[in-house]
Amino acid sequence: MDLRIIFAANLVRLRRAKGVSQQALAHKAEVDRSYLSRVEAAHHYVGLEVIGKLAEALEVNPAELLKVPSKRRRT
Repeated sequence: MDLRIIFAANLVRLRRAKGVSQQALAHKAEVDRSYLSRVEAAHHYVGLEVIGKLAEALEVNPAELLKVPSKRRRT
């Protein structure tokens, strides 16, 4: 399990669900937009400080960004 991929997928999903652009999220979280782009592409691990900033900017619990997706059964 690669936490970079899980984090990136959750970050993109939550950002899109809120209708926020990368630029707007980067500005609100006080991170560089190109850095955010690389994080969303799972090219970087992020520190706890950045996780906190992104969670706060998205108005979610930081744990939501690290939540492992549940496996769905097909019937």
